[in-house]
Amino acid sequence: MGIDEAVLQDVEATVAAAQSPAVLAELRQKYPRMAWLRCDALDVDEAPWKTVGLFDLHLVGGDHCPGVVKNPSLATGFILARRA
Repeated sequence: MGIDEAVLQDVEATVAAAQSPAVLAELRQKYPRMAWLRCDALDVDEAPWKTVGLFDLHLVGGDHCPGVVKNPSLATGFILARRA
């Protein structure tokens, strides 16, 4: 499936403007077919795809076992990992 550049830019801009974790609900509504997860940044070992605003953004993908991916063309969603 993959995530195209326009969606990547929109997600980045939306998260950058966010002042609270409520941004997750907004993104879920805007992109309902994508996977959306939220956790603490300390819970994710992998380096983030981007660090934006309150969050580290990780791309997530995989066929039957989801995991963090580096390539947006393999991604099916995001992990928003809140930094302390």
